[in-house]
Amino acid sequence: MRLLFLGDVVGRSGRTAVHEALPGLREKLALDFVIINVENAAGGFGVTKAIAEGFFDSGADCLTTGNHVWDQREVLSYIEEEPRLLRPANFPPGTPGRGAGLFPLPDGRQVFVANIMARLFMDPLDDPFAAADAMLDGLHLGREADCAVIDFHGEATSEKMAFGHYMDGRVSLVVGTHTHVPTSDLRIMQGGTAYLSDAGMCGDYESVLGMKKEPAIDRFVRKVPGERLSASDGPATLCGVVIETDAKTGLTTKASVLRTGGVLETAWPEAFASMARPRA
Repeated sequence: MRLLFLGDVVGRSGRTAVHEALPGLREKLALDFVIINVENAAGGFGVTKAIAEGFFDSGADCLTTGNHVWDQREVLSYIEEEPRLLRPANFPPGTPGRGAGLFPLPDGRQVFVANIMARLFMDPLDDPFAAADAMLDGLHLGREADCAVIDFHGEATSEKMAFGHYMDGRVSLVVGTHTHVPTSDLRIMQGGTAYLSDAGMCGDYESVLGMKKEPAIDRFVRKVPGERLSASDGPATLCGVVIETDAKTGLTTKASVLRTGGVLETAWPEAFASMARPRA
């Protein structure tokens, strides 16, 4: 199975880049499933129903979020009716929405996706390690799920790495989100789980984490409240990771970063492009 995960989409620039590129990426990379983190898609703050459905229309199969999931109040009702939009699973019991889902493909294969939020320098949510254990209880990779992905939304790379090792051999991919900066540590760990500390963002990198530079700089220089932060609208870079999994075990056999457009150096998953989808 081939799967693409795209990092945090920021504002209109990031949305436009995804809408324009995703149909072609699905074809060129022979993708079976696409996951996108959308917690900053609405001007940098949350996601709306219209924006989420626009991603589905462009070819996304599942959307993940993070600490900005509730910034747009309308999502409180929409997330209850749309199982393909996830929020962090370790929010307190009774929080609207779902933290994970098992998503069927047309050919009968199933992809498990979980959204979990870290705790270091983040909100003090329930234990993410225990939350992952609970969700994976009874779910065996290669049996109930043909592929399993966890979006681990957090600040500290130490916590992300510890979580990746904790999940090694139990899921296909652990990918970090939230910092908006793509890391260079993509690898397949000893147990067969692909790991990347942060996928980066889909947004304008001539910015401060996707927000316009001047107001953000002013906050650091003057240390007083100023102009409200807003999403930068320059050309966006798409950042993400592509994996290929074994049909029998669900573990990852191949992994590559993807960066295209904007100002960052291009990284194209050559090994995946223009290749027939494996069926073995």
